[in-house]
Amino acid sequence: MLTPAEVFELIPQRAPFIFVDRILEVDEEHVVSEYTFAQSEFFYAGHFPNYPVTPGVILLESMGQTAFALAIYLLGLETSPAEIRRLVMMLTESNVEFVRVVRPGESVRVRASKVFWRRHKLKSNVELALTNGTLVAYGTIAGIGVNLDS
Repeated sequence: MLTPAEVFELIPQRAPFIFVDRILEVDEEHVVSEYTFAQSEFFYAGHFPNYPVTPGVILLESMGQTAFALAIYLLGLETSPAEIRRLVMMLTESNVEFVRVVRPGESVRVRASKVFWRRHKLKSNVELALTNGTLVAYGTIAGIGVNLDS
C-alpha cells in the first residue's frame, strides 16, 4: 500500500505542469489533493491580462492529475512502483461544470472518488473547491493507463 507521499512522487508531471502540491488523503475509494495557484504561473500573463483567471483547462488538468493519483494508488495494490512509472494516464472522457473562477494566489482542494476501476481504467467523480469550501467545478473524469513502451 502506497503512502500519500509515495503516490505524490509517482505523479509523472513536473514543473511547470504539475497542479498538485500535496496529497492529503488516499485510499481505495478516493484521493484528496491541494494546490496553490501562484501569481507567477506561466499562463496568467496572457489569460485575461487585466483580470487574470486560471484557465478551465488547467483546472481540469488539476482534477485529472488528482484522479491519476488515485489510479497510482490502485495500481500500487497490483504492481510495483517501477511498473507504475512505465504508465501514463490518458484522458478518455470528461464532463465537468465550472461554477466559479480561480484567481492567482488562490488555493484549491480536489477530491476524486472512484466510480469504477478495471483494466487500468479509472472513472471518478471529481470536485474542485477553494480550500475554504467554495465550489469551483464538479463532474466526472476518466482515463486509462497506457504503457510508455507501446
